[in-house]
Amino acid sequence: MDPIRNPYAPGAGQRPPELAGRDEQLRAFDVVLERIARGRPERSIVLTGLRGVGKTVLLNALRSAAVRAHWGTGKLEARPDQRLRRPLSAALHTAVRELGHAQSAEVDHVLGVIKAFAQREAPANAKLRDRWQPGIDAAAVPGRADSGDIEIDLVELLTDVGGLAADVGKGVGVFIDEMQDLDPEDVSALCAACHEISQSGLPVIVVGAGLPHLPAVLSASKSYSERLFRYNRIDRLDRAAADRALQSPAKDEDAEFDDEALEAMYAATAGYPYFVQAYGKVAWDVAVGTPISAEDVRVAAPEAEAELAVGFFGSRYERATPAEREYLRAMADAALAEVEALGEDASVDEVGSVPTAAVASILGRKPQSLSPARDALLKKGLIYSGERGRIAFTVPHFGRYLRAHG
Repeated sequence: MDPIRNPYAPGAGQRPPELAGRDEQLRAFDVVLERIARGRPERSIVLTGLRGVGKTVLLNALRSAAVRAHWGTGKLEARPDQRLRRPLSAALHTAVRELGHAQSAEVDHVLGVIKAFAQREAPANAKLRDRWQPGIDAAAVPGRADSGDIEIDLVELLTDVGGLAADVGKGVGVFIDEMQDLDPEDVSALCAACHEISQSGLPVIVVGAGLPHLPAVLSASKSYSERLFRYNRIDRLDRAAADRALQSPAKDEDAEFDDEALEAMYAATAGYPYFVQAYGKVAWDVAVGTPISAEDVRVAAPEAEAELAVGFFGSRYERATPAEREYLRAMADAALAEVEALGEDASVDEVGSVPTAAVASILGRKPQSLSPARDALLKKGLIYSGERGRIAFTVPHFGRYLRAHG
């Protein structure tokens, strides 16, 4: 098959040619946009799921929907080593410019508030050269969103931005990827600001995406966060959606997969969107012609697995220290033991959680002595804890990878 015409796109956050299996979320978001535009109350949205299920792709698709609705939008990616002020200021700067408000004085005032909010990250007595300049031409507005209390400042900031959007009958959407990596103080402030904005009826919405434990992060910050956000668990594709993700792009290039090939692809990928794209790309390249067959999938599998081992699994594994890698391998063994104890096929993809006590037992250690390794892996986003005393991989198939490369 012609590699130049290969339609599949395995990449971090890269939109696949066919965004299969996400129609429900896209339709629901269109309703949210229209309701807010009409002054109806709506909750902000949180997308959660494992690595490789397409959270970032869906987040970008929702932002595109907001742009088509003529909203002002801005996006940021949270990082554990960065506070919220700078990236949020940049995102809101973009959103305000997209609104196209006709009154330049009103726009300059809000941009000045954004600038004051951003610059407050530096100490009050910091020299000019030490103050971050956000690239906003308007002068900073003193006394607004610059108190130094992130919760007070964020409420004032979003109130002003929301008022500007309301003036022109539009909305503002702030899209936050890797939301679980926000600083706890910033999470608390963001929840408080969303609560205030919702009560005020201003057209501002936050759409966040993160790992499965993100709801727990939010609820630990503010008890009312469970009612503040609409939670959407983004999971792997069912068989029909996975088939569509493969067949639709192929047919656009005058090719197709036969039924046995589709069955083999689903068995290999388990419906995880990133894996569907990775296997689809290699299967296309190795196939002699159309239709792509189960034999083509079988031949492609080792190359696809090798690429995933380096780019998807290996890059994450390399971030772990020797002690952390030992902990990860013990998790993989504990997960396999649970699968076998249930009498299930040991080759299935185990993505469920395992008890921390089971990991400690495999290593012959006390659970408390393993806390440093576990905490470091949590911070690196390699594992997560959805409930007390249990942990799970954030990456599907990771246990299988660890056992194969241990």
